[in-house]
Amino acid sequence: QVQLVESGGGLVQAGESRRLSCAASGSISRFNAMSWYRQAPGRQREWVATITRGDTTAYADSVKGRFTISRDNAKNTLYLQMNSLKPEDTAVYYCNAVQMGVYWGQGTQVTVSS
Repeated sequence: QVQLVESGGGLVQAGESRRLSCAASGSISRFNAMSWYRQAPGRQREWVATITRGDTTAYADSVKGRFTISRDNAKNTLYLQMNSLKPEDTAVYYCNAVQMGVYWGQGTQVTVSS
């Protein structure tokens, strides 16, 4: 059973940075891809960024140039470095992993105040 646990959320001011972490149970190198999604109040969950097993990355246009997805296989942890945060980045951020199935973490709240 795959378990994903996000952390690092909190309240930040616009323009500041924050790094989210997603700790996985077991090796993350087994996953075909890992991603970050987010869901703002009253809105559907949306894709933010993906990193593949081959370390190819992709970003939503809304975060491109500000967010960086990375992973540390030795620590079995996925990261999302978020810079130049905006109030519209306020959401619950979820970690996602794909390997024969799709797995989700419980989410971590990020609130950006103006």
